[in-house]
Amino acid sequence: MIFKSIGDGRPYPEHGLSHREWAQIPPRQVRLDSLITTKAVLDLHSLLAKDSTFYGDLFPHVVQWRGDLYLEDGLHRALRSALHQRSVLHARVLDLPPER
Repeated sequence: MIFKSIGDGRPYPEHGLSHREWAQIPPRQVRLDSLITTKAVLDLHSLLAKDSTFYGDLFPHVVQWRGDLYLEDGLHRALRSALHQRSVLHARVLDLPPER
């Protein structure tokens, strides 16, 4: 199993972080098998593109909410890590309070 679960949508409340605000969060290691995806479908063009990280953040975006880690952005990066036999990846993790 690569991920903890495959989700379809974001169960957590809207956080409203901009790309600049995400960039302020230092990356940390996250185990792939602890992540729940927020997308059930992946475009293979994104996965296989050589410049897939050229226009975006180099680190996936993860939202921690109610004890779970949701992979909000960077599914193709996470799958590339799995294809290279890696069990962890570096991601920016936003901790949302449960009451939000």
